[in-house]
Amino acid sequence: MALNLKRKRGEDERSRKAPKLEEGSDISGSGSEADDSGDEVMQDLSGDEGEEEWGGVGDEAQPVKSAHNEPTSSISKKPPTGGELRAIREATDLYRSSSFKLQIDALLPNIRPKLSRAPPLEKFLLKLHTFLKGLPSVEPQHPLDASRKLLSKGVAVPYCSPLPIEDTNWKVAFEAPDDITLVGSWPNKISIKPKDGQKYGVDVAVQMPDEKDYLNGRFFQKKAFYLAILANSIRNPKSGLNVDVHYESTSGDPRLTKLVLVPKSDGSQTDFTKLNARVCIIPTTSTNSPIPLHRLSPAHANIRINSTKTSGEDTHSPTPVYNNALLTSLSPKPHLLSTYNSIHSIPAFADALSLLRLWANQRGFGEGSRLCVKGFESSGPLWSGLLELVIDGEEPSTSAASKRKALGKGLSSYQLFKAVLDCLAKHDFSKHPALIKSTANHKFSVNEFKEHHSATLVDSSSLVNLVAYLPLGCLDLLRHEASKTLEILNSASLAVDPFTDVFLHDHRDTATRFDVIFQVDLSTAKARESSLHQSLDFGSPTDYLLYNMNTILRKALGDRTRAVAFLQPSSTPSNPSTRPLTQAHPSTSSTIFIGLVLDPNNAFQLVQHGPPADSTDTAALNEFRELWGSKSEMRRFKDGRITESVVWDVKTADERSHVPAMVVRHILQWHFGLDESHVQTWQSDYDSVIRLPKEIAARYVQVAAGSGVGFKGAIKAFDGLVKAVKALDDKLPLSLVSVSPVSESLRYTSTFNPVPLTPALAASLPPNARYSQPISIVFEFEKSAKWPDDLRAIQKIKLAFFEGIAAGLMESVPGLKASVVLGSGDLKEANNELLDKAFLEIVTPEGWAFHARIWHDREATLLDRILDDKGPMPHIVVSKKRKQAERKGKEYLDAVEAKEVYERRYLHAPRHHRAIAALAHQYSAFSGTCRLVKRWFASHWLLGGHVSEEVVELLCAQFFVGDGKFVGSDAEIPASTLAVVPSTKERGFATVIRFLSEWKWEDGGLWVCLYGPRKEEEAEGEGASKPDLPKASTAGAWIVSTEVDQGGKMWSKGGPDAIVARRVRALAGATWKYLQTIEDGTFNVKGLFIHPTEDYDFLVQLNPSVLPRYVHNIAADEKLLNKSGKFANAVAKNQDQELVRPGFDPARSLFNDLQTTYSDTFRIFYDPYGGDMFGAVWDPTLKEPRSFRVLGGFSSLPAKEENGKAKDRGLVTLNDAGVLGEIQRLGSGLVKSVVKQYS
Repeated sequence: MALNLKRKRGEDERSRKAPKLEEGSDISGSGSEADDSGDEVMQDLSGDEGEEEWGGVGDEAQPVKSAHNEPTSSISKKPPTGGELRAIREATDLYRSSSFKLQIDALLPNIRPKLSRAPPLEKFLLKLHTFLKGLPSVEPQHPLDASRKLLSKGVAVPYCSPLPIEDTNWKVAFEAPDDITLVGSWPNKISIKPKDGQKYGVDVAVQMPDEKDYLNGRFFQKKAFYLAILANSIRNPKSGLNVDVHYESTSGDPRLTKLVLVPKSDGSQTDFTKLNARVCIIPTTSTNSPIPLHRLSPAHANIRINSTKTSGEDTHSPTPVYNNALLTSLSPKPHLLSTYNSIHSIPAFADALSLLRLWANQRGFGEGSRLCVKGFESSGPLWSGLLELVIDGEEPSTSAASKRKALGKGLSSYQLFKAVLDCLAKHDFSKHPALIKSTANHKFSVNEFKEHHSATLVDSSSLVNLVAYLPLGCLDLLRHEASKTLEILNSASLAVDPFTDVFLHDHRDTATRFDVIFQVDLSTAKARESSLHQSLDFGSPTDYLLYNMNTILRKALGDRTRAVAFLQPSSTPSNPSTRPLTQAHPSTSSTIFIGLVLDPNNAFQLVQHGPPADSTDTAALNEFRELWGSKSEMRRFKDGRITESVVWDVKTADERSHVPAMVVRHILQWHFGLDESHVQTWQSDYDSVIRLPKEIAARYVQVAAGSGVGFKGAIKAFDGLVKAVKALDDKLPLSLVSVSPVSESLRYTSTFNPVPLTPALAASLPPNARYSQPISIVFEFEKSAKWPDDLRAIQKIKLAFFEGIAAGLMESVPGLKASVVLGSGDLKEANNELLDKAFLEIVTPEGWAFHARIWHDREATLLDRILDDKGPMPHIVVSKKRKQAERKGKEYLDAVEAKEVYERRYLHAPRHHRAIAALAHQYSAFSGTCRLVKRWFASHWLLGGHVSEEVVELLCAQFFVGDGKFVGSDAEIPASTLAVVPSTKERGFATVIRFLSEWKWEDGGLWVCLYGPRKEEEAEGEGASKPDLPKASTAGAWIVSTEVDQGGKMWSKGGPDAIVARRVRALAGATWKYLQTIEDGTFNVKGLFIHPTEDYDFLVQLNPSVLPRYVHNIAADEKLLNKSGKFANAVAKNQDQELVRPGFDPARSLFNDLQTTYSDTFRIFYDPYGGDMFGAVWDPTLKEPRSFRVLGGFSSLPAKEENGKAKDRGLVTLNDAGVLGEIQRLGSGLVKSVVKQYS
């Protein structure tokens, strides 16, 4: 009975458990069918079948059978077998990590078409095959007569240049196709999902009758007529195909026109609309074509236009692009067979190709409705060719000693993908042509390709140059993107998964991808020197113009840039890639975008040297002058050299970042006749939001020209003050050891350039433009035992030091003013006697204002004694009750706040300042990035009141320091590392905004390697428990950690809290979305910084005429800034002290008072840079009636009774009208009005 009971129990357990996987089933994901949906794959990987035990990884893994004859609670899980451990190890070696392999396995089925929806397509293709085979012949006729007949039926013949004329003596005809073959990615099952909802392409090669006429475009003319006959037949309702028929020309070349068939949704058996695919009919010719292959070499001339010299064949120039286009008509079938053989001989080829194409699509190297890189519209064969190059190697050649060797066929898909990236990053196809190794010898030599093609990568299965249509600047961008991806894959630790960034993120955003962006109107562009022959070679005047423009810009920019990319959407609703059959030639967009990726080491050089004056190479001298035109001039330099050179004039440091844009504007003007009205860039607009208005800035420059303005002027003034203070050592009881700057004005990150303010200058400015920003510094004196051991006494001693320094400075420096300030006026600090509140205010004769404090390290020891469990006097035993009482006492709480202020002000602030200043020197774009991001935070009413300036600097720093390997290092930063670092402030700003819009701060903090690489023990111990230390506040949702602040709360403890952090993310998301409007031409930089006020419950309008910082307002009224008082000189003479008041900002003081007084009533927001409005939202819990209690924390009034119920009596609610009235009274003279938006 016992055995039977145990058996029944086991059967019950089996009935409750989920069914097991069948023997031999593949659970690794690598064998998933292509028709599995993405949801199903992710559900399988998420482990919803939780009852099943882990069965290992790999083909040898089998499901683990549970012991059903034992109770469930006592089931013992078997450890992985040796085979399973080997599979795990191989996954780690071959795929970077086992999780990376699982992610790839889950990804691949989701980017491939669902073959379960393919049967209607197969039926349609069979029907199309039958229909095309049965088409009647068309007798030979004159090409113009044939085109007129078809045009009368609504079909235009897409003849290419040179167009046929009446005197043409050749004819066009039509016969049914000799062969119809499914080619491209679809038959090999390697198609992947296109971007932006584009349709899958199903290519059908239709073989025309053999044609041997290859000169002067006659092959393409006959091909165009053949295509027009097919289009006219297919669109006929009698065909029964029920599809819409369009023309489409690859890369805008009429010679590469094809037919596009899009199904109509009719529910028939051949309706494949659910597959989201289209059928492309491509006319081809047989590989056994009678055209002699040697006539299609890059060096052969096949366009014979009339020459003014002689009609001999040797006077005609080679037509490499034309010949390559003709060879393309021979390539679809050989390429299909070559890819098929690779897929079946190399296990990982198909997956590697899918990963490579996905990577390319995410970066715009393909088709899409957003901006895509020019030349990559139909680049499918390129990616398989690159894979063959790394697998099979290059053809041996005598022109280069070392060629890329074969890697073999046993690598994983990830290894092959990474090998292709390495090849792209290191191989320059313009300097070193590559011929993929082939079983049959290549017909044309490497030298022919190198001489006549700007870049070369020849397929193994054909003679086609796969990169012939790519502008060199766009090919440089491909190399740059490959280098960036390799840097991410190589530098990311196992704790940081780069999979999402490499394969899932859309990297086509121009704002974060390019350092400088141009929008160019080509409607009036005309090349200064053009060649009809080359225009015919390229097949399209527009293509030739863009190729020529890219080549000249790339040459002019030289080593200033890593890439000069041309961008255009391949297809948009307003300008689709397809065209109706009534339109013979493709339409071209009159607008193109140019993106520059700069090399920060060379991009901003002011002088570009050319050949020396005594050079005997006149050709080089003439070439330089021809390139630069009027900008080229002979100059003599300080070292004695006399050279032809180009000099770019800039007035300010900010304008130096515009030098690459100056180069582009000049080249487009000189070579293509495009003036500034046709070339738009946004650098100057970004500069305007961090600059003073022109009228105000001109007055500063005029008055303070001698002493200097900006960051250099501030640093010069700081150095002069340090020398003056150190000269007072004989008059002070202790010698000055050091003076530490802790101000953003001295580390290049203040939003506005620091400027001095003298009484004379202040008198000439309107009252709302007289703000003087004080610069904070810290004095450190030599150590001495004479300092008292009482915190209150130490503060008194500091006052004495300040008094002595002030007297000494005013005596030694004529015109300098110094005064001791007791407290900042903050309500929180007023009653804390332990807090360091006093500072010395110094105004130099030049108008620079400084706030100096004294650091005494003994304060930390005394504060620790108060906060220590043993109390301030450890030798005296204190009872437990007394200890608890002391921890709630005023002295203890004051010490907590004083200790935090001490650490932040004297320990972390100087260290943070030095690190940020070093970054500003190391990376030219870092300073501007910080300034723009601070301006953004301020303009959206967040900076200062909710987000500290230091945490903003840390957020910006993370994109420059990376993993911290080169922080503080004198070593040259590798190009691969610089590739991922922004080189302009505009790109840096966009990068930070995108991060803020995506940052999931709820899931974890941010680590910034500001002081060097992160140590392993820090990474491992980050999650370890830390002792509970007293905290003054627990607000602050952001955790931004550094090596010296591993808790991550030093600069974010006061905010933002969770509510404000979500607000930041929402605003960043809206800003990021608005940045995308660069592509549609509606973008306005100032729109990024205009803050919406609809979400606030009430607004406090301030009087802008009494705001000293109103000059910094993002939308300041120029009329208010032009007003200045009468008799300004008399005012300056009598009221010097009132005109220059460093740090005086009544709006900020009112904001701080309201934030402190009504912290439990509403949340208030304000722009510290001249904002003339406060916005606030009520605490929603205060609107609900609650019982009255004394000191309730908010202004209240009796709640309205409902039907006189007794239970409603004694309840109170928020007295919002009373609070608004109090605000009006508190801000009397400053507040203009209080506007209540919502009750």
